[in-house]
Amino acid sequence: MKLFGLKNCDTCHKALKALRAAGHEPDFHDVRVDGVEKAYLTKWAKATGWEQLLNTRSTTWRGLSDKDKANVDEKKAIALMEEHPALIKRPVIECPKHGISVGWTKDVQNALLK
Repeated sequence: MKLFGLKNCDTCHKALKALRAAGHEPDFHDVRVDGVEKAYLTKWAKATGWEQLLNTRSTTWRGLSDKDKANVDEKKAIALMEEHPALIKRPVIECPKHGISVGWTKDVQNALLK
């Protein structure tokens, strides 16, 4: 299991703590420090939909120019997330058994903490 997020993110901390308590030992990947390859972004966008993956409620999104925020499609969203990893909704969890999950919603918790 791999967890992609930010080391300062409270939601990522909660997810890591809960997953460890449930007996998982996720490999943590800090997308800001370690970066994230376009191949991962493309795979996640295909699996979950780029709209779910792109965090348009973030401070980073609000700081983008109107031009950057206009006419966003999958290709543009992936390019923006590659350039600004903080735009990735987090955490992104890759689990061999459950696939790719975005966020730490009740549904994600129910699936991964069984």
